[in-house]
Amino acid sequence: MKEKFETIKTYLQEMEMYIVSEDEAEHMVVVDDEDNGIKNLIIDCEDPILVLEQVILKVKPESHQFFKRLLQMNRELVHGAFVLDESGEIVIFRDTLQLENLDRNELEGSIHSLSLALSEYSAELLENAA
Repeated sequence: MKEKFETIKTYLQEMEMYIVSEDEAEHMVVVDDEDNGIKNLIIDCEDPILVLEQVILKVKPESHQFFKRLLQMNRELVHGAFVLDESGEIVIFRDTLQLENLDRNELEGSIHSLSLALSEYSAELLENAA
């Protein structure tokens, strides 16, 4: 697992992602790429998968129409999806990738999908923020 974690960190550095923090014991890093709207993206190696999560916003109470819209947005995402946390109050971008054969292009594609989704839907997302 340590080798895979080091490989992921190398990919992130090659992509010029800023590593904000890391927890080697948990095989987890938090990265930023503010030029592309990415702030505190959690990348967690949970063998056999890599989990990517970024908190997007807290939603307004009674956001039922917005939840429907999130599902419609998900249809357009190349990788990952907008999901709700356990409380149903926080929208998160989440993607999972297989660690065994993960390459830089796949990781980069997932992160670019998040960046593209944020640029495409930012106004609509912010409109529904609590």
